[in-house]
Amino acid sequence: MDRRTDLVPLHYVSLGARGPEDVVADPHGRVLTGVEDGRILRVHHLGDPLTARVEVLAETGGRPLGLELLPDGALLVCDAERGLLRVGTGDGTGDGTVHVLADSVAGERLRFCSNAVALPDGTVYVTVSSRRYPLHRWIGDIVEHTGTGRLLRIPAGGGAPEVVLEGLQFANGLAPSADGSFLVIAETGACRLTRFHLTGPRAGRTDLFAAVPGMPDNLWREGPDGPIWVAVAAPRIPPLDLLHRTPPAVRAAAARTAVHAPFRPGRTIGVLALDDDGRTLHHLTRGRSGFRMVTSVCVTGGHLVLGSLWEPGVAVCARPAAG
Repeated sequence: MDRRTDLVPLHYVSLGARGPEDVVADPHGRVLTGVEDGRILRVHHLGDPLTARVEVLAETGGRPLGLELLPDGALLVCDAERGLLRVGTGDGTGDGTVHVLADSVAGERLRFCSNAVALPDGTVYVTVSSRRYPLHRWIGDIVEHTGTGRLLRIPAGGGAPEVVLEGLQFANGLAPSADGSFLVIAETGACRLTRFHLTGPRAGRTDLFAAVPGMPDNLWREGPDGPIWVAVAAPRIPPLDLLHRTPPAVRAAAARTAVHAPFRPGRTIGVLALDDDGRTLHHLTRGRSGFRMVTSVCVTGGHLVLGSLWEPGVAVCARPAAG
């Protein structure tokens, strides 16, 4: 049963830069994120706001979004302007060096690269949120409901990206199953999580993993046996659901208006934790939140750390008890 409980804030840590869109925890309890000005940051001691420290690891020269830590300590960075990058973190992988792994697919510029996962065999999967709208006009894709999101695969050892799935509604967060048999893809524009089978008789096909009571954004797996954490960037908007049923010309006209309208996210935020069967383990919400538009969540030091495309810092919240 999906029982909602309160998301309990503990403290806030300013980063001195806006938009820590994705947050990931490393094995040492530090949190890495990318911000609007192109920097990759590593935050130490997040559990104590008095001793928290922000370290600059690299500058991508673009706009970093989704992050994925690799086994050798390097970082995969989905950059909305530059494509898929590999960044040295200083943990045995160089000192802030940035290498472009892919900046095009099938002759088309790779823009709005959103999230990535690396499988144990070295294969990398990448989501592309939209082929029509750039990041700074992301709301246009949500309104128009373009279905131009993609899932890409880059073979182990590198090479050109291959399109393995199209027609996704604002493809966003990505997480592997514990046994590596499927990927979970957040379709923000459809308020759902989609399962993409990697092995077995349904390999290459999709089905519904879970419906989400809002717009899912980044996903983060808490270790090989832990849950998949889901950031819910916004609750469902019934008028938007109705708009998505109208003809394409109507949605396109609405999108043209939306990209020029002032935007301020609402104050209701949420986080989910799911098991590999798509069952809800935790559904945490908070209304009238001072921290808006949660786009990512990870766990470190027994706390939940929330990232946001909107905020100039991260929020540290209480982790719910097991069960």
